[in-house]
Amino acid sequence: MKKLHATYQINIQGLDNKRHEFEFDGGQEFFESFEQDIIEKGSFKAKVSLEKSDTMMRLKIDIQGLLTLVCDRSLKEFEEVLELSELYVYKFGDRFEVVSENMEIIPTESVEINLANNLFECICLAVPIKKLHPDYRDDDEGGLIYSDDFEEENSSKEEIDPRWAALKNFKKDL
Repeated sequence: MKKLHATYQINIQGLDNKRHEFEFDGGQEFFESFEQDIIEKGSFKAKVSLEKSDTMMRLKIDIQGLLTLVCDRSLKEFEEVLELSELYVYKFGDRFEVVSENMEIIPTESVEINLANNLFECICLAVPIKKLHPDYRDDDEGGLIYSDDFEEENSSKEEIDPRWAALKNFKKDL
């Protein structure tokens, strides 16, 4: 696993203060190297534009790929196209510290940065929360079964407070 993640390292010690371009590829082995159950299979190509200065490094990460996900509704596998762009900042300081999801402080004497975790997090955050097979994406109901008969049966048993009666009409307008 460490050997695989080493391919996503950038040696920053000898870099000049200017823009540098890097490319990284990942496939099944990359996703299997992390303990996760979000992505079944996949491949990606990441283009990283690193702009280095004396005090910080700005990374613009563009990722394109194809992920195999499992539908939450039907449990069928399907392919999802991945296209995303993220910005990440490394500031030079006296210690390691994660400041926010897109910013980290690293010691000034750092020799290299490893982007494996950053790439993995970017890809995972791009996966939709609700993974639906393309066959189910056009459902108007969103997978919910709603019956007017059920509501009428339950509403006849209970008396409705007149203060809440007006709100019942809102539900029908939706």
